[in-house]
Amino acid sequence: MTQAGPAQPLAAPPALPGHGLRVVALGGLGEIGRNMTVFEYAGQLLLVDCGVLFPEEDQPGVDLILPDFAYLEDRLADVVALILTHGHEDHIGAVPYLLRLRADIPVVGSRFTIALIEAKLREHRIKPVCQVVVEGEHAPLGVFDCEFFAVNHSIPDALAVAIRTPAGLVLHTGDFKMDQLPLDGRLTDLGGFARLGAEGIDLLLSDSTNAEIPGFVTAEREIGPVLDGIFREASRRVIVSCFASHVHRVQQVLDVAAQHRRNVAFVGRSMVRNMGVASDLGLLTIPPGLMVGMDEAAAMPPAQVVLLSTGSQGEPMSALSRMAKGTHHQIRVDPGDAVILASSLVPGNESAVFRVINALVRLGATVVHGGVASVHVSGHAPAGELLYLLNATRPSNVLPVHGEWRHLRAHGRLAELTGVPADRVILAEDGVVVDLVDGLARITGKVECGLVYVDGNVVGDVGEESLRDRRVLGEEGFLAITIVVEPSTRTIVREPHVSTRGFSDAPGAFDDLLPLVEKELARQLTDGVTDTHRLAQAVRRVAGKWVADTYRRRPMILPTVLEV
Repeated sequence: MTQAGPAQPLAAPPALPGHGLRVVALGGLGEIGRNMTVFEYAGQLLLVDCGVLFPEEDQPGVDLILPDFAYLEDRLADVVALILTHGHEDHIGAVPYLLRLRADIPVVGSRFTIALIEAKLREHRIKPVCQVVVEGEHAPLGVFDCEFFAVNHSIPDALAVAIRTPAGLVLHTGDFKMDQLPLDGRLTDLGGFARLGAEGIDLLLSDSTNAEIPGFVTAEREIGPVLDGIFREASRRVIVSCFASHVHRVQQVLDVAAQHRRNVAFVGRSMVRNMGVASDLGLLTIPPGLMVGMDEAAAMPPAQVVLLSTGSQGEPMSALSRMAKGTHHQIRVDPGDAVILASSLVPGNESAVFRVINALVRLGATVVHGGVASVHVSGHAPAGELLYLLNATRPSNVLPVHGEWRHLRAHGRLAELTGVPADRVILAEDGVVVDLVDGLARITGKVECGLVYVDGNVVGDVGEESLRDRRVLGEEGFLAITIVVEPSTRTIVREPHVSTRGFSDAPGAFDDLLPLVEKELARQLTDGVTDTHRLAQAVRRVAGKWVADTYRRRPMILPTVLEV
């Protein structure tokens, strides 16, 4: 396998040959999230997906992480379209931030995907230029001839896209699996992929999320009987938490609830919005009289109620997390309630999810999750299905996408097993440039591609230095020392004052530090040092050494020296 990673620094790429196709991932390689790929041919750019990554615990205060648009900022006029393969947040969540840079970029996707992005953009007060496409359709987008294929995933209307240019044929699968008994009857178009293989696929970009997992995916319809058993045993309220876009999972919950004569209420803004869109498009069938509002559900006997909620990933502000903390304004979890987490664990969210589970159990709820019952099946193809795809398409070059490094490498090994030469399996990370020239894909350089943090309404102003400071404050606290000096007489006119947060509540904890600070300040003043910055630095050195020696801690130290 050809690999580009941190151990191999790369220079900026050379100019793209006139007959070559350039591929640059701005997200989605080496991570699960913020998927975005740029294709360039003849000076025009085609974007596929524009998603977000959700922050981990070591990124305090961060709401979302975006792809780095710096590569595009000077070339926005060259962008001919943005194709969205499906409506998950890790593929569409960053679209509002891209359209702030250029609002008229055509957004191309399936009917459900476009409906979801239009609803999202209304909240951002952006009116997009949208184009709905269906499987089997060809769409000329600038110099790119695009053909769309149905794929089965954990959201309706997902698409793969074949991109044709004179440089070659590229297939981008998007996220997919090969459920042979999908609830909506919409199979992954393996026959269409095989037709492309017969034509000659020059480069395959394929979902790697489950490349380490052997075998084949469990059919979604097998979840229904498991849910039925849980509902049958439940004597009180049932709370089901799943992704707000998983229409098929929601459909099964609605069907089982109707069988057990329970009413259902949606909880969480994204759940209400997405299921409203799905219902309007005929993708979700709601039995008459089944749905009730939250106020009505709260007043009903618990044994007659099912709540369908967001928050399966332990998101702090989600409905389920607020229920677990006892801070939800309408719902209180009581002993005997059954809570079903009908989703997978997204890597990095494990601690947050288990905190929610423990909090719910402490309240007396029975919690059912994927670790104890088959209440979830993945939306991504495991190794057996990836082998089927590779054998059907017979690509000349393979670029595994959508996965952490272990997933990408496992997918690369599968490609080699099916006969793809090792030097034509490309393992890359975000920002690495892959050029397809004369049928050969190779790494030619790298562009700047960092993490762009969203903190409230602020985009990009928070960097790694700020996050380091936040981590120190969160883990070690801070120590502020204020001193007043008189430069002309070189004297301390007010003794040092120490205040702390998140460090120690013990009275007199810093009594031994104050004489050391005064002694060092007196020495500096005697030596003729009167610059307040240099005096503050001296205080920081003394205080830092004392705290490290005494407490084995490294808080943030904020010395302030004032002149009178």
